[in-house]
Order: sequence, then structure tokens, then C-alpha cells
Amino acid sequence: MTSATPTTTAMEPHDSKGATALTPEATLARFREYMVGPSRFMSLVSSFELGIVDKLRETPGLTAAQLGAAVGTKPDVVEQLLLLLVKESFVAYDEAAGTYTLDALAQLPAGDLDRALNYMNLIKVTALRQLYYLTESARTGTIVGLKELYGAEGTLYDAVADHQDLNDAWLRLMNNVTANIDPWFFDNVDIPAGAKVLDVAGNTGLGAIHTYRHKASEGLTVTTFDLPEKEPEALKNFKAEGLEEHLSFIGGNVFDEIPQGYDVALIKHFLDMFDKSDVVRILQGVHKSLNVGGTVHILVPVYPENIKDADNYNVDFFPAFFIGCAMGQGGPQKLSTYERWLRECGFEVTRAITKNAAEIPPDVIPVQGLLTATKIA
Repeated sequence: MTSATPTTTAMEPHDSKGATALTPEATLARFREYMVGPSRFMSLVSSFELGIVDKLRETPGLTAAQLGAAVGTKPDVVEQLLLLLVKESFVAYDEAAGTYTLDALAQLPAGDLDRALNYMNLIKVTALRQLYYLTESARTGTIVGLKELYGAEGTLYDAVADHQDLNDAWLRLMNNVTANIDPWFFDNVDIPAGAKVLDVAGNTGLGAIHTYRHKASEGLTVTTFDLPEKEPEALKNFKAEGLEEHLSFIGGNVFDEIPQGYDVALIKHFLDMFDKSDVVRILQGVHKSLNVGGTVHILVPVYPENIKDADNYNVDFFPAFFIGCAMGQGGPQKLSTYERWLRECGFEVTRAITKNAAEIPPDVIPVQGLLTATKIA
């Protein structure tokens, strides 16, 4: 007689909410995953930076000695670094011939690989070193790593203006993120014909350009509102696109006063930079900037309503990144939290959605949310 297979409930303890509870052994095993995280990350990144992967793509079937000679390092180092990539089936090793070829990496389309490498470069340059000081940053509310490593005061977004390596790593990825998410954003928002639009904290005008390109209509105008030093580059970008008649720039600070008299306000890639008190100040300022009946559209990465979702990598990355690398505060919220804050600031929320997970490349960390709300009298 065949015995029945035990159920998951019988095999694993559960907490009061029904979730699987970790045993002490499983907890320690989970700790081990954290222990090897940084070295695993850098072994992969270094294999690309040294040129090992590119060399194998160009000439499959090379030995460690041939690879070492080609990329300028010892064969022993090549062997050690590639152990992880062989373990993960990124690279294949022929023991009889002593040669390496690309395995799973050979199947990756160039565009997908470039996107993933841009994320990894951002993490290496703006996060890996700075997060050594995460505890001190959490205590002080400042980016201690930027001060220790660069002598920089303020936030990452201040430091990128003075440090090319930070700027290159950050801007390359942010421009890609904007280009990839904006079509989804504009497919899901309504901007009335001839509307007067304000792009809040719109940086150097890329968002305004995308707004006009996606939602062009007779009489439509889009104003970028950001710090005054962003104006020259924004105007240059508008001119390059031939949109000077439709796009403009106003310099200022969202915490002082936001220009008023607009039909539509856009807040993209911005609210997650701040804690609740500052988010509320921004939303209150946007409320004043809109005409009664005006609409705000918000694009922001969000946490899932169930924080234990298996594919939820936002909580793995963003808290430490914002507190220790970017702002000394902030981080995304759940979609329902942003809805509540909007209502508290005098808005009626008319739409709140997240991008379909099936449409997000599996290597991409942020899950974007879109909220639309109307100013009520």
C-alpha cells in the first residue's frame, strides 16, 4: 500500500497569518544567501568588466591561459572567477579540453544584456561602496558614504552634478527607465486637448518632450518645473526637438511654491525620494497648483500589498538604496498608501494600477505604479 504524501501544512510550521514559518536551520541558511550576495555580484560584474565574457563571445572554446592573456590577468584568477559562472550555467566548462564557452549568456539578446548590465553598474557605482555606511546614514539622515568617498554633501542627485562616474551610472539607467516606462504611462493617462500641463520636478525636460510627443494637441503646452540650474539644458533639449513653442521651463523648489493655474500635473520618478511628511508637502503644493477639477498623474515604484510576495524585489533594493545611497530618507510605498495620502491632501483618486508583471523584464527591479487623482473643491 502506497503511503500518502504529507501536505505542506504537516511538513512546515506556519505563523499566525498562515505564512510558512522559518525553522532555525532555514533561517541560518537564508543568512548564508545574504553572506555571499556581495561577492557573487562582483564575480559576475568583474567577469564582464575584465572582458572575459566578450572574449568568449568573440572566440568560444578558450582556456584559462588564453583568456588570461587576452584580458590581462592570471589564468588562476580567470579560473576562480568563472567557477561561479559555470555553477550558474552562465558559462560552460569542458573538463577534458580545459576550455570555456558561453552557455546561458550566449542566448541573451544584446539589448536585454545591456539593460541588466546598466542596472548592475548603477548598483556598483552608486550603492555597493556607499552601503558600507548604511547604519550611519540611517542614524543621521544623510548620505554618509558620499561624504566619506567623494567629500560630497547632500544627496546623490546633488553629487551627480560634480562626479562624472556617479552621473554616468545614474543617468544612463534613468534615461533608459524613462524611455521604457513612458509609453505605458501615457497609454494609461488622459491629457485633454489644449491642456496646460506642469511636469513637477521634470529635470532637464525629457518628460515634457515625451508628454508632447505622446499627447500632442492644438494648444497643448507643457512646463518643466525644477531647480533653476536645470533650465539651460532643458531649453537646449526643447530646441533640439523643435518644440520651443510648446514647452517651457520654470525654475523653483517644490518645497517653496509650485506654479499655479494648471489643468494637469505630472509627478514621475520623484515621490519615492521622500518620507511621508515631505510627500504630503509636495501633494499639497500640487493641489494648490491645479485648477479645481484638475488632474494629477503620478508614476512611482510601489511595494506590493502583500510584502511577502515571492517576486517582490523592491523591498530588497529600495529601502537601503534610498536611505544609504540616494537621499538619507524615502523609499516607495504601497499603492494603497499613496491613495490614502492623496485623499488626505484633498484629491479624489480615480485610478490606481501597477504595471503588469508579465510586461516587466525579469531582470528589472522596480514595479511601477500609476495613480490618477482629481482636485476637488
